[in-house]
Amino acid sequence: MNHDLHRRFPADFTWGVATSAFQIEGAAFEDGKGESIWDRFCRQPGAIADASNGDIACDHYHRLGSDLDLIAGLGVGAYRFSVSWPRVQPLGRGAWNEAGLAFYDRLVDGLLARGLKPHLTLNHWDLPQALQDTGGWATRETVNRFVDYARGVQRRLGDRLATLTTHNEPWVIAVLGHEQGVFAPGLKSRRTATQVAHHLLLSHGLALQALRAEGAAAPLGIVLNLAHMMPATDTAADIQASHMADLGGRCWYTDPMFKGHYPEEALAALGADAPQVQPGDMADIAQPLDFLGINYYTRVVSSADASFDVKKSGLPLTDMDWEIYPRGLTELLLTMHRDVSLPPVYITENGGAFKDPATDGQVHDADRTAYLHDHIAAVADARDQGVPMAGYMVWSLMDNFEWSSGYAKRFGIVHVDYATQQRTLKDSALWYRGFLQRWREQHAQKVGV
Repeated sequence: MNHDLHRRFPADFTWGVATSAFQIEGAAFEDGKGESIWDRFCRQPGAIADASNGDIACDHYHRLGSDLDLIAGLGVGAYRFSVSWPRVQPLGRGAWNEAGLAFYDRLVDGLLARGLKPHLTLNHWDLPQALQDTGGWATRETVNRFVDYARGVQRRLGDRLATLTTHNEPWVIAVLGHEQGVFAPGLKSRRTATQVAHHLLLSHGLALQALRAEGAAAPLGIVLNLAHMMPATDTAADIQASHMADLGGRCWYTDPMFKGHYPEEALAALGADAPQVQPGDMADIAQPLDFLGINYYTRVVSSADASFDVKKSGLPLTDMDWEIYPRGLTELLLTMHRDVSLPPVYITENGGAFKDPATDGQVHDADRTAYLHDHIAAVADARDQGVPMAGYMVWSLMDNFEWSSGYAKRFGIVHVDYATQQRTLKDSALWYRGFLQRWREQHAQKVGV
């Protein structure tokens, strides 16, 4: 490993760890919290690989203080988390739940007291079930409810945030939740999925306008899951397949925000499944971003005949069977930098699931340590080539509920024993802590501290 990697980042670079509410909080039906679509989805037979749910998860709701101490002990400067919408507004409209709001008050104040910057996400997938019952993201009514929710959270917490994100990974909500049906709410309709994607983008743009109208103090942005797209071969058919995958996976979300329209080829390919767009929608979506969050895990290789098999690619795989391809992060960032005028960019999630047996109170996860090192180096490479990189956050702080995979897949740099809720720093956490210590020390030396 390159032991001088820390020298490639400036003193104002943000380093952090990330989680989401449903994956760690537990307390699913306590203190007035309403039901979310993931609470409901977990109870569908066969929906979750190990038939588990988020009722307890990492019990973070009851372990807030010690978990914040854990974060501070890693030496990071920032923590990215999400608010559970049904915890603070159980029905997604109307009455607010004071106990839920007070929890996030304690979280934000606890971070600040420990010298950590709070990076808040409004929607990390756990829509109130009450809104799903009236159509969910497929309806424009939910767009309006989200704007009200954003206002409410800003009024309570907005004065203390380092950044405020509208949505985490709208592609996942739309495609995995509404087209493939493998994530909540478990629907299978392409037409619905494209309408959901449009409403997520519209609610993002309208929320930014509403928050700015109220004098938002925190920088505002969105988080997209993006991959480096590659054709399996250099045949025209595979190149076209990769191009269309890029249009549907990346440009479908970035073009409306940065260019004010959907990609023409993608719209044409959808035909009757294209979303209903009302006059003024595209202008509402194309609001200036104060930052862009990018979640990167792997590349996507496209073949016209779907013959590409990651297990035969020759690259190492994570426990999710995702290829480990750090260079793809550099290539993705450079592609974005060429395509649009980027605001400051945070890597808001990056990490790998590996089998991490705990032995004698230690977890030796050399694969994850190498993964993090090589992807941080990829960020440095992009930064060296002019991409406006602002920060990097590891996914995830701790092992947690990995959506439809349940608890079998572990992304954490902190191991969680779910039977006891014992937290154990893995070797990757110790490496990250040491890396950040060296980074801080070199900047302290520069200013003669």
